[in-house]
Amino acid sequence: MRPPFVSFFLFIVVAALDVILSSKPPPAAAASAAAANYVINLRNYHQIELARVVGPESIAFDCHGQGPYVGVSDGTILKWQGPRLGWIEFAFTSPNRPRKLCDGSTNATNEPICGRPLGLKFNPKTCDLYIADAYFGLLKTGPNGGKPEVLASSLGGVPFMFTNALDVDEETGIVYFTDTSTVFQRRVWMQSILAGDKTGRLLKYDPCTKEVTVLLHDLAFANGVALSKDKSFILVAESAPFTIHRLWLRGPKAPAFEIFAQLERPPDNIKSNNKGEFWVALNSGRGVKEVGNIETSDKWLNVNDPVAAKFDEQGTVVQVLDGEGGPALESVSEVEEQNGNLWVGSVVKPYVGVVKFRV
Repeated sequence: MRPPFVSFFLFIVVAALDVILSSKPPPAAAASAAAANYVINLRNYHQIELARVVGPESIAFDCHGQGPYVGVSDGTILKWQGPRLGWIEFAFTSPNRPRKLCDGSTNATNEPICGRPLGLKFNPKTCDLYIADAYFGLLKTGPNGGKPEVLASSLGGVPFMFTNALDVDEETGIVYFTDTSTVFQRRVWMQSILAGDKTGRLLKYDPCTKEVTVLLHDLAFANGVALSKDKSFILVAESAPFTIHRLWLRGPKAPAFEIFAQLERPPDNIKSNNKGEFWVALNSGRGVKEVGNIETSDKWLNVNDPVAAKFDEQGTVVQVLDGEGGPALESVSEVEEQNGNLWVGSVVKPYVGVVKFRV
């Protein structure tokens, strides 16, 4: 007999639960928000295709605003140089990468050899790129890319199993990142969900001491990470129970730990904008073969298919990206607000989505 926790998540996968955020704004506020472009649709949407590879999980722009940079299925990080020049290889994560096996790979069984870069973030002060690779840990490469430096790949002599997302405090150089599981690797991520695994952690890397410490543990599929604008708190997504947590780092509330938002779709990556708001990817899972297609009849401000939501620092939803139920945004892992656009990543798609966006 399965434990109740396992049965619950099996139900999620098999039944493909596809409802939306439960905390709806009051009718008056909803009408006001809708009038102020609360819902972002795909009217001004296009795609930047990748060549041979898939899965631009995370998106980053460098300290000069160039990019986007994306980590993809063959273990490389690509830089977009515009329509004329296209994508170029900027960096790679495997210390001994066999190009014959890895270049162009979309096979998850090659990931432990080739690497799988997930979280990406440039430090705007140093122009260094920080990388969370699912198999090789926390890495850093300089402004010119290439082979990265390994900052941390284990804790207490035990290797990280599933390094996932990160954010960087540019003032201190401290990196906050997640290890999704201490049991399951990324290539068997579904087993973590089915097993009810709660070994995920939020970790901190201090560049002065070169030490890694655990800030939170016992998380069910620890995922996206984002610092607040004033660095007083950090958000971390716990995907399996559809929860975003807030950990206070500074001020009178530190070191309190609380629920920032309870969702009804699994949160993936979290990215902040220059106003200190947070874009949370809400992964419907329609584009992931193991989960299957999801249909929805529920509506939230006339949105059938919310694939991302923007929160303010109080945890209030201020905008929603509507995936419109189609294949374009059926698997959304990240939304980055930059250069007047929303740049949309996916762990399975062969392109980066772009939605023209003005505030």
